Amino acid sequence: MRLTTLGTGTASPSTRVNAGHLVEAGAVTLLLDCGSGVVHRMGELGANWLGITHVAFTHFHPDHTLDLTTLIFAWKYGTLPPRSEPLVILGPVGTVQLIEHFAAIYGEKVKEPGFPVTVRELVPGERADLGNGVTLEAHKVPHTAESVAYSVERGGARLVFTGDTGFDTVVAEWARGCDVLLCECSLPEQLAVPTHLTPAQVGVMAEVAEPGRLVLTHFYPPVLDEDIGEIIALRYSGDVIIADDGWFTDIEER
Repeated sequence: MRLTTLGTGTASPSTRVNAGHLVEAGAVTLLLDCGSGVVHRMGELGANWLGITHVAFTHFHPDHTLDLTTLIFAWKYGTLPPRSEPLVILGPVGTVQLIEHFAAIYGEKVKEPGFPVTVRELVPGERADLGNGVTLEAHKVPHTAESVAYSVERGGARLVFTGDTGFDTVVAEWARGCDVLLCECSLPEQLAVPTHLTPAQVGVMAEVAEPGRLVLTHFYPPVLDEDIGEIIALRYSGDVIIADDGWFTDIEER
């Protein structure tokens, strides 16, 4: 299973594009969130955008969703021959309505682009079989009313992506023992808000979760002025990666 952090930024303009992470596991290529800039970042990195089989949204904020329409139009108009393989879009309750809203703005081709599109909503605790031995499980997180984290598993390998979340040790306990915890790390302590994490809060959650590797994403620029690794090391002694756009790692299946 390979994880590539395509977009590690936020709505705040920077050299990092908005949220998007690619998971490749056998015949499944799963895009976790699709914020602005992610599609062109995939082109820049040479990522397998044509082979994406599933897109899963953690929540509906624009920095996690707006490039979906760009991606669909790229599959229809930006490659020859146009895409014909089916696509599955997953997300929390409200995802069907989100796609309807996109179609109302950009046209019905969002829903019927010339290849089959299935939209499936997952409630927290529900597990979806993506095929080829890959499963996706949703878990509620404190951010927006619909926000979820995801666990992606195949062959004993487990990746947990928090999406956007406030501090919550229940989420950390759910992620316990995962191979990779892909965790948001948005703001320094002096700018802390209840719906995002600071490095100190990430450290506590990682201490509870005990992942094999902690990979950080979703940075507002001020947090990068902090010594993030040193702060987290006060509570978590494992491997910490401050991911950039294009960073990747392979998660060994067992």
